[in-house]
Amino acid sequence: MKYLLFVLSVFLITACTHQPDLTGFDAEAFKQDHGGCNGQRAKQIAWIKAHKMELRGTTSNNMEDILGKPDIQQLADRNQEYYIYFLEPGPHCNQKASQAKSIAFRFSAMGIATEITFQDGIPL
Repeated sequence: MKYLLFVLSVFLITACTHQPDLTGFDAEAFKQDHGGCNGQRAKQIAWIKAHKMELRGTTSNNMEDILGKPDIQQLADRNQEYYIYFLEPGPHCNQKASQAKSIAFRFSAMGIATEITFQDGIPL
């Protein structure tokens, strides 16, 4: 009985995660363009901006499945974290600090995307 209750609980938790509609987004090209150094991510900025509300509510694990490992991962207060993906080539492609356009996903302590911002470089 305990086993059945555990399996049911896991099923309910995973069934309720938000899966965004990625129609028109080339996730594989985004993942392969680490740091935005090959210019493939820059081609998808308009799509991301148009669908950023669709990406809110996505878990950090699902975001990593969609976009790949973040270029930079920062911890924030109260167990929140940022996933930062550079969207265009910049000095970071040569292992230097960069002010290239980037997108930052802020995740709550529960691992849910709560904020999506666009900026130059890394958010403070």
